[in-house]
Amino acid sequence: MKINNTKTLKYSKSTIPGKSGYGRLLADISSIIIEGRKTVIRQINIAQVIAYWLIGRRIVEFYQAGKSRAGYGEKVLIKLSRDLSGRFGRGFSVDNLENMRLFFTSFPAIFKISETLSRKSLAEYKGVKSETLSRILTWSHYCELLKEDDLKSRAFYEIEAAENGWSTRELRRQMDSMLYERLCLSKNKKKVKELSRKGQMIEKPEDAIKDPYILEFLGLKEESSYTENQLEQAVIEKLQHFLLEMGKGFAFVARQRRITIANRHYFIDLVLYNRFLKCFVLVDFKRGELTHADAGQMNFYLNYFRKNEMTEDENPPIGIILCSKKDEIFAKYVLGNMNNEVFASKYKLALPTERELDRTLRLK
Repeated sequence: MKINNTKTLKYSKSTIPGKSGYGRLLADISSIIIEGRKTVIRQINIAQVIAYWLIGRRIVEFYQAGKSRAGYGEKVLIKLSRDLSGRFGRGFSVDNLENMRLFFTSFPAIFKISETLSRKSLAEYKGVKSETLSRILTWSHYCELLKEDDLKSRAFYEIEAAENGWSTRELRRQMDSMLYERLCLSKNKKKVKELSRKGQMIEKPEDAIKDPYILEFLGLKEESSYTENQLEQAVIEKLQHFLLEMGKGFAFVARQRRITIANRHYFIDLVLYNRFLKCFVLVDFKRGELTHADAGQMNFYLNYFRKNEMTEDENPPIGIILCSKKDEIFAKYVLGNMNNEVFASKYKLALPTERELDRTLRLK
């Protein structure tokens, strides 16, 4: 006769901790597991990126020591791809190996890794500064960055992706929308140089302004008929995308914010806040060309916020009028010498072509 000594644990309602206490326990443990998994994924990503950089370096060293005739390198990569795929499986296609080679040649000093790292323990990251490790992107990010030929532009996107936690998809979108070129439009030569060394630095209102803003994610077509209310509604439905397009430090505060003066009600399309500028940012949408009435209305809103909403530790609010059309000369006269900071920028509902931005850059 077989005796089973295993006891089944049974919990009565009286033995289970209170709901609030157990809820906190579950939440704490779940948080630990999630953070642990994130750490593991991060460690794997760092190891992968460093390994690919080392592979790229080794391929370059092999090329330099070998023959120089045309086609030699391509044949080596084909053979290497076949042998590595046979040993380690996917991830070593000819294209990926070529990207590893380009990764090393394009970012030759990114790690400054010692020989100890490449010959002994990759997991220990010897020779890599902790500051560098914290800024390492994923391999997919670097593959996107390698598509950018302009070195200053590439350096800018690398900094911004690391600082803002852009996904690969968001990085691709910012590159497609030519964020770097758009920011260059409103900068002097000294500020343009800083973009590639420091990324976007927001120290005064002008630093946060783009022209144009690209709103292709709204799904509206430029040639179609839509109202300002429909534009605003589309922005609210894609608010996360809109805040990313607005840039660093923007947070949503209110939509259709009502202000009442002399028993009359007025409504501001969007109220945002920028943590770098430490001020409210009022946004008005205009389906058409900028007019002097638009500027006066925005100035009126800003006067109200300065008097009734701004605290002592905040800076004066700024206003952004997003319009589909804007004459530059007219805008200078309309927006000049105002009591408040009012900016007018065009918005585009489709990604710009290189020809369009090249033409704009030449006109600046």
